[in-house]
Amino acid sequence: MGAVVAGVVVWVRSSSWESAALQRRRARLDGDLPFVVDLMVSALASGADPAMALGEVGSAIGGVTAEELAPWLARLRLGADPVAVWSEMAAHPVLGRVGLTLQRSVDSGAPVVAALARLAHDLRSRRRAEVEARVRQVEVKAAVPLGVCLLPSFVLLGVVPLVAGSVMGFLLGG
Repeated sequence: MGAVVAGVVVWVRSSSWESAALQRRRARLDGDLPFVVDLMVSALASGADPAMALGEVGSAIGGVTAEELAPWLARLRLGADPVAVWSEMAAHPVLGRVGLTLQRSVDSGAPVVAALARLAHDLRSRRRAEVEARVRQVEVKAAVPLGVCLLPSFVLLGVVPLVAGSVMGFLLGG
């Protein structure tokens, strides 16, 4: 009975596991995201329409990001409704924030450049915080091996002679 329950739990949980290749792809896409948004802001601020800006960003960034942007770019170039394209993009696990920002901007009539500039700032701040957290983890992880290396030498060079001297003084003088 326990094996059946364990099998069901593993089967349910395994559907949410990602392969190593997919994790690397997602990490690369996540790393490119601030640059994607900055390039979108620059292209839109220079007067490009969103489809043209998305195409320029895809060709400038290349790689995984260009592959992920390609379906939405193709739909925009074929004349699909931008609101529908942005709403579909909003469901993407990494690029969703870009799609959501573009969708909200189109829905509300707010300037898209200002909204994307705020998003770029938020993404850079989040990225900076993640890097700082990883640096703090490295400091903590480096302290343990350092302590393991230094503690025996401290004991052998500092504590043992002190104890030996005290014991010898007690035995000889006592």
